[in-house]
Amino acid sequence: PANLGGGCSMPPLKAFMDDTTIICSKEEETRRMLARLDTLMTWCRMKFKPKKSRSLSIRKCKIEEAVTFTVAEQQIPTVSQEPVKSLGRWYDSSMKDTRRGVETVQFASEGLLAINKCGIQGKFKVWCLQFMLIPKLLWPLLVYDICCSTVESIEAKINKYTRKWLGVPPGLSDVAMYCRKAKLKLPMKSILEEYKCGKVRLVTMLEESDDPVVKTVQPSIKTGRKWKVAEAIDE
Repeated sequence: PANLGGGCSMPPLKAFMDDTTIICSKEEETRRMLARLDTLMTWCRMKFKPKKSRSLSIRKCKIEEAVTFTVAEQQIPTVSQEPVKSLGRWYDSSMKDTRRGVETVQFASEGLLAINKCGIQGKFKVWCLQFMLIPKLLWPLLVYDICCSTVESIEAKINKYTRKWLGVPPGLSDVAMYCRKAKLKLPMKSILEEYKCGKVRLVTMLEESDDPVVKTVQPSIKTGRKWKVAEAIDE
């Protein structure tokens, strides 16, 4: 047990601490904060895992590669050295989402090709597309700043395989495939429409937040030139 002084002691307990983010304006402040946290963790018999942590130092709008931090007598890897994934989003030294759009398109192509190679019937392939592949694609599309034209290219690939699996003529338009008022009603959802609805839902949630800090910040959602969230909300 830990001795608290005055005849009081704390029984040894095992605990778990969730992720901690430290944001400081100066390098020395960050080092003092890490040293203080390291002392507290040693006192309560807990420990940090520097290999699972990442550090990022920005000075004059540029990433400082030479600045490194240590905790538990071990160096914390920088984001440039080892990119980190948090809540389904990758963070690297580029600080941009351009590469993520290309990776999402590649992932969609590989997923469609894998489903197409399956030996199941066409309608079951469409089921795998709607309930397995599209949900996996929607998360990066909503998390990253990916333009609308990239999503349109993904939907074009999806529609090509969908027509093949359902046996419908190639000339069937996309409107006829996803329309809910036509005679041909297919229980399918468009990834482009889900992408637009998700972006609108995100902006509305931020604007109607009860937190005054979040509410006053103007959300910057980048969707390219073809379609803008603000114009869609105004309409």
